[in-house]
Amino acid sequence: MSERNLRVVALGGVHGLAATLSSLRAITTEITAIVTVADNGGSSGRLREEFSIYPPGDLRMALAALCSDDEWGRSWAEIMQYRYVSSGPLDGHAVGNLLLAALWNKGEGAIAGLDRVGALLKVVGRVLPMAQEPLDIEASFINSSGRFIVTGQVEVATAKGRLESLRVIPENPTAEKESLLAISQADWVVMGPGSWFSSVLPHVLVPEQRLALSKCRAKKILVLNLDSANSNIGQDSQGEYSGYTPLEHIEILAKYAPDLNFDYVIADETLAWQSGEIKNHLSSTGGELVIGDIRDGTSPIHHDPKKLRSLFAHMAG
Repeated sequence: MSERNLRVVALGGVHGLAATLSSLRAITTEITAIVTVADNGGSSGRLREEFSIYPPGDLRMALAALCSDDEWGRSWAEIMQYRYVSSGPLDGHAVGNLLLAALWNKGEGAIAGLDRVGALLKVVGRVLPMAQEPLDIEASFINSSGRFIVTGQVEVATAKGRLESLRVIPENPTAEKESLLAISQADWVVMGPGSWFSSVLPHVLVPEQRLALSKCRAKKILVLNLDSANSNIGQDSQGEYSGYTPLEHIEILAKYAPDLNFDYVIADETLAWQSGEIKNHLSSTGGELVIGDIRDGTSPIHHDPKKLRSLFAHMAG
């Protein structure tokens, strides 16, 4: 099979998914982005509350990442990402968020609206939601003061403590049928990087989607985050990352999707300090650890799409 015909499904949300999509689009035109729909902050949260629609922000980011690589696509991607600056109610709203909200508010179906914006941007591939309704995320954490519960994607992403349990509301949401079809037909399924509790794990909290991911014949690839505990860049105070090692990220994912085994786990070379433990863990599932230089030199907590693209291209070859 030509790599240009490689059918790839990428799952995640926000900047991590955008980096993956920017990398994958260089090696295939058959991309389906399946996006978390639980954002409750900023422009997305305000629009979701006012219109009872999907939070558009993560979906907008995915669309912009897949826009055509010409003057038309790049200019529209820039417009989609532009945020109003004012002293009024439009302050902070992204143009793309408002465009999606307008289409959905006028009665356009959720996927039809995404496809229409995709056509405008001449996107490579397609962007789909992971569930047929907007979701909320709720998590229990434990810290020095005891156990506490937070609700909302933003709140979960910024909570400081050890994760005890994670769930989506409503429980057992219905997966998007077109997303399930894309997974069943995929040659590759790529998950991560991204906010582990609020953007990555929610994908396996949708029962139908978790089952589809576990059963599909695709090559399954997990991309680990860069800002894990004890990495060379140290640890900041970014909530859900605090104190977790790369192996713990893998183990937490396995806890919620025990039947989902990855063929490859990709880690930056700065996480090689735990490579032995990760390889030992993967030996029981038949997975392989792939280590490479994939960090953005100017932003140490972000992946470099060009470096990631080169790694994906090598794997596809």
